Amino acid sequence: MSPVPADALPVVLLPVGVDEAALDACLAALDAATPAGTQVWLADDAQSGPRGRALIERWLGRTRLKADYTRRPAPLGEVAHLDEMLAACAGLDVVVLAPDAQPLPGWLVQLAGCLASDASIATATPWCNAGETAAWPRLGEVDQPPADRQRTAQACAAMPATYPELPAAVSHAVALRGRARARAGGLDQHSYRSGYAALIDLSLRLSGLGWRNVLCQTAFVARAGEGGPADGDLDALAARWPDWNARLARFLMEDPLQQARVRLQACHARLVMEPQRELFG
Repeated sequence: MSPVPADALPVVLLPVGVDEAALDACLAALDAATPAGTQVWLADDAQSGPRGRALIERWLGRTRLKADYTRRPAPLGEVAHLDEMLAACAGLDVVVLAPDAQPLPGWLVQLAGCLASDASIATATPWCNAGETAAWPRLGEVDQPPADRQRTAQACAAMPATYPELPAAVSHAVALRGRARARAGGLDQHSYRSGYAALIDLSLRLSGLGWRNVLCQTAFVARAGEGGPADGDLDALAARWPDWNARLARFLMEDPLQQARVRLQACHARLVMEPQRELFG
């Protein structure tokens, strides 16, 4: 894929969490895997403590990215805070990154390419070792983050960019098209307490308007564990979308991404073997 200017890439939105170790790892991976000059917004819903804020200040002082940090004086709540971030980026394509996520090289350029490939794509989710419907190497399971991030990123980049459908975006990382968000409206902060559930609801509203929620199988973002709903969120989803549970269950049973995961495994294995062939060639 040809180089993309930083100002043509989506804005990266990173809601700051309370886990300082996870935030430190996220920021290090973000800086290493993202083109210099990319716009990044660290938004703190009054979550970080003194050590977390010091960590962020040190990172801001040395990052290659065009990063800004804001902190609310009092918390709004996860969904309301994320909705405020999205509203501030009205009309812009963005990528929402979980505060414990660790992007692999090329991730943002590949997600931008996914959005650019088809105007009907509203959300693009990369692979993840803990990505539920977008999980690799096994569907719906939590695996260890890739040991060799560069090799895994290269294997993903070698995949055909077909962008198959997902039931909904997954919360480890998701690219959101600005024009689609404007059509669907913001997150429903009154019905859901977690960004996990609010993102599913937004995905389903986008789908109902004719937009697509897809897997960007050329990108990978690692995570220590899966996201999850707050108490009552699944009931709220089921009440609004009575077919959601059945749709998700059908996807898990039919596993339409099985061949894509097998192909990624083969790409990864081939990259592992190539240096060995050079040794014995």
